[in-house]
Amino acid sequence: MNMAVELCGVEFKNPVTVASGTFGSGEEYGEFIDLNRLGAVTTKGVANVPWQGNPTPRIAETWGGMLNAIGLQNPGMDVFCQRDIPFLKQYDTKIIVNVCGKQIADYVQVVERLAAEPVDLLEINVSCPNVKEGGIAFGQNPKALEEITQAVKAVAGQPVIMKLSPNVTDITEMARAAEAGGADGLSLINTVTGMKIDIKKRAFVLANKTGGLSGPCIKPLAVRMVYQVAQAVKLPIIGMGGITCAEDALEFMMAGATMVAVGSASFYDPLASVKVIEGIERFMREQGLTDIRDIIGCVE
Repeated sequence: MNMAVELCGVEFKNPVTVASGTFGSGEEYGEFIDLNRLGAVTTKGVANVPWQGNPTPRIAETWGGMLNAIGLQNPGMDVFCQRDIPFLKQYDTKIIVNVCGKQIADYVQVVERLAAEPVDLLEINVSCPNVKEGGIAFGQNPKALEEITQAVKAVAGQPVIMKLSPNVTDITEMARAAEAGGADGLSLINTVTGMKIDIKKRAFVLANKTGGLSGPCIKPLAVRMVYQVAQAVKLPIIGMGGITCAEDALEFMMAGATMVAVGSASFYDPLASVKVIEGIERFMREQGLTDIRDIIGCVE
């Protein structure tokens, strides 16, 4: 049985990674699962300087999911390179680094810093709805998205994956803009902007008022967008958004995703990503499939 896939010229032992921001850089989850089992670890967002993130409260449970307004809190690229990359290099898994910024120069600085580092792919986060300055504009404006894609590609030492925001009218327009800018691949979807109100306090639950909605409630939306984008561009896709089990992951792959990322599910089940891998293997055995690539984009 072949579980290996190739994405942007990089070969992965299996098609399962984790979603940025839900797994740190793997250290805390390493206490629960063998990181060697994962096709890749996708890190939390890395900025050029430390970010404090948004004020609390910044997490709220919702029906079928959760809202977060963390604001991409992270210690910055220097700490990441000195601490997190050496940790991850102990394992037989690929490293996908999520890069965030508030203006193009910030992204470029991080991408330049990472060019000589032993990481495999860069995932450029232009779509987080919790950052008030910069990020969201790139993810919602096709011209800005094409511009930032060109800028990071010009200095990148690794293939560049642009992570698309679902908070747009036409996701295919954004995908084409990233493709025009020279992107090597795409990740989608990021969280959907949402809100929760405490009716007894008559106040917003999150200090930021709005947050990013993730979890099973967004999966049908995410699968639809992955399918649309797979039909619109020739770039490989990492699909994500509400994956909790192998069946969910297989939907994304049949819709056109080469790889999938498990996100919020890891919060309530640290073993979720490994269970997805095992479930895909079980499905292949039951269906008499010998190569995982046979299901990628199999629905028309």
